[in-house]
Amino acid sequence: MTTGAHPDAVLYSEEGVLPERAAVEHFAGSEKLMRKALALQAERGPVFDITFDCEDGAPAGAERDHAEMIAALIMSAENRFNRVGARIHDITHSAWRTDLEQIVGLAGTRLAYLVLPKARGISDVERVIATLREVESRGGLSREIPLHVILETHGALHQAWEIAALPGIETLDFGLMDFVSAHHGALDASTMRSPGQFEHPVVVSAKVQTVRAALAHAVLPSHNVCIELRDQTIIESDARRAREEFGFLRMWSIHPDQIEPILRGMQPAAAEVEMAGEILLAAQDADWAPTRHQNRLHDRASYRYFWNVLKRAHSTGIELPEPIIRRFFD
Repeated sequence: MTTGAHPDAVLYSEEGVLPERAAVEHFAGSEKLMRKALALQAERGPVFDITFDCEDGAPAGAERDHAEMIAALIMSAENRFNRVGARIHDITHSAWRTDLEQIVGLAGTRLAYLVLPKARGISDVERVIATLREVESRGGLSREIPLHVILETHGALHQAWEIAALPGIETLDFGLMDFVSAHHGALDASTMRSPGQFEHPVVVSAKVQTVRAALAHAVLPSHNVCIELRDQTIIESDARRAREEFGFLRMWSIHPDQIEPILRGMQPAAAEVEMAGEILLAAQDADWAPTRHQNRLHDRASYRYFWNVLKRAHSTGIELPEPIIRRFFD
């Protein structure tokens, strides 16, 4: 039987299509932890991305060597899935341009994305994008490397919508710890962890702003770290609250033990995944005309919702039926 068009081709005539990226972004700062993360990704599959960290990982005075080491690892056989990015220093640090030039210049063909921390506003982001495009052009790259922007300053959050609208932005990441610290002690330390981070109105407002700005421009909203490293119940609960209460579609991991509980917290319910598969297979067979499922009418509006359910299931490692994989993800 000939199947109809792919959902991305017919369901998004006006809105952009969200990037298909893993629901977990795992940070590693030292060479030992980077190699450990690559080995875990090779074993588990590309259900999480890895971000090699210059900002918190490079020893003072050895920034160039650290960037070169990152580039070498990205280009190595240990990087099996080309799902490794790098966080450079912030734009006020003297090493930010060196980080960018070394990593993009040496590993631009396989660098998944670049992460910019502590942007003070849109002008910082525009400056980094311009430099990134210049280095890509100088190196003869045939692709544009996506930029992920961490919103952790007052200025960046105030201009979140303008930043999300810039070409080349793939994610907006909420940086909780620096955001709280920027409030001069007005926010209690309890807002850096649960439940305070999900309840204090100032933090809640910032998270909502991040998600709304990102999704309005087909950019992925990414949630901050959970400072609990071992208790998987707390980690999974944080991921689930970030996803279900705020709409975040991606979350940081800072320890290998956090990856699996974050994946579980980001996964849609099994019953919803099953329903989404049934509805979308029938919709594609009907060339995306309205259909009926369990005596309820579905059209392109609900098809878009259930297509996102399937994409989230796929990105979080849920095993999907063969027809779903063959028709939508091969």
